[in-house]
Amino acid sequence: MNIGSNPRQFRKALSAWYAAEHRPLPWRTQPSLYRTVVSEFMTQQTKIKTMLPYFDAWIQSFPDFDKLAKAADEDVLKHWEGLGYYSRARNLHKLAKIYIGLETKPHSREEWQQLPGVGPYTSAAISSIALGQANAVVDGNVVRVLARLKNDAREFKNNSAAVKAFTATADYILDEKNPGGHNQAMMELGATVCLKNKPLCATCPVARFCLAKEHGTQEELPCIDSKTIVNVEIDRAWVRKGNHLLLHHISESSTQLAGQYELPELKMISETKSNKRLLSSQSRSITHHRIKEHIFKCTTKGKKDDLLEWVPLGRLDRITLSGPHRRWVRDLLKIDN
Repeated sequence: MNIGSNPRQFRKALSAWYAAEHRPLPWRTQPSLYRTVVSEFMTQQTKIKTMLPYFDAWIQSFPDFDKLAKAADEDVLKHWEGLGYYSRARNLHKLAKIYIGLETKPHSREEWQQLPGVGPYTSAAISSIALGQANAVVDGNVVRVLARLKNDAREFKNNSAAVKAFTATADYILDEKNPGGHNQAMMELGATVCLKNKPLCATCPVARFCLAKEHGTQEELPCIDSKTIVNVEIDRAWVRKGNHLLLHHISESSTQLAGQYELPELKMISETKSNKRLLSSQSRSITHHRIKEHIFKCTTKGKKDDLLEWVPLGRLDRITLSGPHRRWVRDLLKIDN
């Protein structure tokens, strides 16, 4: 049995499983167009378990398009702090401003793609889940499910190529009477059962349709080339002057992290080398980059960059620190009294 010859039976099995086993996520238990939009923006590049507390806090502060549109840029970014990829927050803010000003609201996938930050995947998700449009959603989870169902061993240079290749299959098996539920079920299956490593085939509701399971090739699929890992090392400066901390205020014209603060790179200051001492080394990953950051306590004779600012310690909770810098600053303040 396969999905090509039995799409109706496949949809029935998938739907029954999703109705009984789906996670009670807040945009599902209290669905709305706005909650769907926010959840789709937040889950871009971020795991659901990571973004859930951010989603709850966001909805408390910005419960609808109108409240979000009227919020200050700084407040929006502050609520996003820690999620990374801050262009998502800026685009979501821009979208809300545009949306409340539209006399005719976007309804189709094509109309949603005219709004900031909304690409093919996000527009398909919003239009199907919130508006009942018959558009299949294809993300990494869905690609994995479809590749295994079809036992498709084609090699793809990246995830985008795989998404394009499997879109026709996703369209073919889509439940047009319940496209939103079907799309969520497919994504949920990939996220909770058809896992990248050690898929839970014994409990899979559609295992009988899976050709990869039949051939024992589940963990080999899909075949997507991994990007070469790039190792990066950055030296940063920890410079205090009384109750002030020297931080880099990222330019508003920057394409990433505009207007936010971070610990400055060592090369940005004129440090007194005799006083330089390693305080901490931190590791993190961003896409295919593996970054090692060394934070040195030092003094400075002056600033080499006009974007360096002496920030009062009492103001740290009111500014937006990028990425893990908030955690680093909090931890280092405990040991640097």
